[in-house]
Amino acid sequence: MGRSEDFLDPAVGEQEAKAVSRVRALVRVLPALLIVTGAVYDIVTPRDITAVPFFTAAPLIAAPLSSLRTTVVTGAAALLTECVVHLRFGAVPDPDAITETVTVATVAVLAVVINRVVRRGDRRLASAREIAEAVQRAVLPEPEAHIGGFEVAARYEAAHEGAFIGGDLYAVQDTAYGVRVLLGDVRGKGMGAVATVAVVIGAFREAAEQESTLEAVAQRLERALAREGARRDGLEAAEGFTTAILAELPHGDGIVRVLNRGHPPPLLLAADGTLRTLDPPLPALPLGMGDLGSWPDRVEDEPFPGGATLLLHTDGLSEARDRHGTFFDPAARLTGRVFRAPGVLLATLADEVRRHSGGGTTDDMALLAIRRA
Repeated sequence: MGRSEDFLDPAVGEQEAKAVSRVRALVRVLPALLIVTGAVYDIVTPRDITAVPFFTAAPLIAAPLSSLRTTVVTGAAALLTECVVHLRFGAVPDPDAITETVTVATVAVLAVVINRVVRRGDRRLASAREIAEAVQRAVLPEPEAHIGGFEVAARYEAAHEGAFIGGDLYAVQDTAYGVRVLLGDVRGKGMGAVATVAVVIGAFREAAEQESTLEAVAQRLERALAREGARRDGLEAAEGFTTAILAELPHGDGIVRVLNRGHPPPLLLAADGTLRTLDPPLPALPLGMGDLGSWPDRVEDEPFPGGATLLLHTDGLSEARDRHGTFFDPAARLTGRVFRAPGVLLATLADEVRRHSGGGTTDDMALLAIRRA
């Protein structure tokens, strides 16, 4: 039997959480520590040695990381402390003391300005993220956990933090012909890729309901991309294509039908941990490249027994590299392992890819797992 992977490593997650907590605690107290350190330094050192760098650093550190109130309080505390430590030299300040006081006051005011600019930028970024999340929910809605008697889980991992959607896509739809699945990767990035994603998913949802075969569904997608290419101008229209996997899981039959259009092959993980890669017998062109030639689509029937999980992924998974340039191999990683649910499988993969690539990948990654109960 395979090794159970019901949960991610709790010890690692707890260590990361503790590390983040320690950093946050240090950031919160660092301005106060700088003010106290500056006061002590100014008191124990000769008069010609100044602690102004400590007093100016405190509000500057607080400005981008704290609220306006905290920034104002930090600047006032630094200024007040600087004035107090100079009283030991006499009630009448000398020119150096006045210069230092003005310097601290000026930096405190600048810290307030910086805080306002940063907060305004944060609000704009939050607004942009909300818009991106709304676009993602509209274009790539999260599939239901149970569709047509199958357990389903999907996951989208953006290559860059703050980017929610790109050219990877997935869709799952229950039809009279069975549960039909699409997972693909649009060439390119940006809003052009997002627009193509919307076209492909829209065409798939319509074709999945109306066409009796996967070959016919693929041809509908081909025509939809051809229309989209004709609508656009320039190099993007001429070189646009979409790699894709189309799959069909008939109701009550222990098989899965797979049609591969130039995409990384799916993986079939059995209930005992054995794994098969569903390689296509013949290579095929991606969708949107029909003008280069005509090859008949070939659908392959594969056994899909109870408890097995079908994993579809984009090349963001299989082409993730470590610092030595070694690719992440999902088949080797998953062989011999058993997962409690499709969502656990995808969460584990996403975590292991982040570790393999050192915390970040160069390409977006879409994952889709379907389990026969």
